[in-house]
Amino acid sequence: MTVSVLIVDDDPLLRAGIATVLDTAADIEVVGEADSGVSALASVFESTPDVVLMDVRMPGMSGIDATKRIVQASPATKVLVLTTFGHDEYVFDALRAGASGFLLKRISPERLIEAIHTIAKGEALLDSAVTMGLIRASTGQLNKATDDAPLEPLTGKEREVLRLVGLGLTNGEIGTELFIAESTAKTHLRRIFTKLDLHDRAQAVILAYETGLVTPGRRPL
Repeated sequence: MTVSVLIVDDDPLLRAGIATVLDTAADIEVVGEADSGVSALASVFESTPDVVLMDVRMPGMSGIDATKRIVQASPATKVLVLTTFGHDEYVFDALRAGASGFLLKRISPERLIEAIHTIAKGEALLDSAVTMGLIRASTGQLNKATDDAPLEPLTGKEREVLRLVGLGLTNGEIGTELFIAESTAKTHLRRIFTKLDLHDRAQAVILAYETGLVTPGRRPL
């Protein structure tokens, strides 16, 4: 299946470079380019791409605001944020706005192509080391008393699944860890999304940290 992609960045040279890279992939089609959040919205309404590669800092409407509006208007479109700095605080806000993940702009062409396919399949793409840094910066000190009230709708098993998602495990790895089928892990995750009104795996990771269910450095036993 061919994945349609919209490239959003106010740097024309960067857009051209990304487009050149993606043109080498037979199963990816660049359906448009945009230089601002406003033009990105117009392009999404026109072409409904599978994936939007979104810059964060742009004049006028930011990539964060554009991401929120795109996710609301076109739920089938996935947003992958591109950033120059791994500690960019705006990336965290973009994830909370509904982005499915983020990448550093210095990523290799091969990794970018792989990332687009990952996002298109509905999976989150998070650099674990950078994510922890973002969460530390954006949620304050994680050693403070945490409030797990948002997790009250979850069963014990669902909390454990969410914890493992926060640690970066795939559905298959969660199944192995909990001695359940991968399909059962997916079912638990769908229920978690519904109960907690989460958009995708990226937001689930953030919530796992915000509520103290996971803290930096923890690994599955």
